[in-house]
Amino acid sequence: MTRDMNSDESAASRDAVSPDPISLVDFDKGGGLVTAIAQDHVSGEILMVAYMNAESLRRTLETGEVVYWSRSRKKLWHKGEESGNVQKLLGLYVDCDGDALVLQVEQVGGAACHTGKRNCFFRRIDRGEIEDVGIQVFDPEEVYRK
Repeated sequence: MTRDMNSDESAASRDAVSPDPISLVDFDKGGGLVTAIAQDHVSGEILMVAYMNAESLRRTLETGEVVYWSRSRKKLWHKGEESGNVQKLLGLYVDCDGDALVLQVEQVGGAACHTGKRNCFFRRIDRGEIEDVGIQVFDPEEVYRK
């Protein structure tokens, strides 16, 4: 019988206690916040950039849906709480300095931007000309009507 010499080692590493993922993130450098880049998990398209604090990252990891920190509202913001366009977390990467995150997500509803566009990077500037290259997914007047 042949035995994989690494099987015991692999089992031990799987059973080892992993450090708290939040401990990899340096929230102090940015005054309690880190940049969070949401990326479509299939296409690689950058959907939006927002901010996270330790609590929003903790809730994201606990629920599997992305929670950001709203700088303008000064509160936690569960992405899609009003529109239904939530982001399901499928992958999380911490940069080398620990002060930026890439969140690979499934964008439910097809729109990441509050303007109703597929992503927040829909204004292209080319030789001084501004062009709207965005894909309109929904009418924000209808979705955010209060």
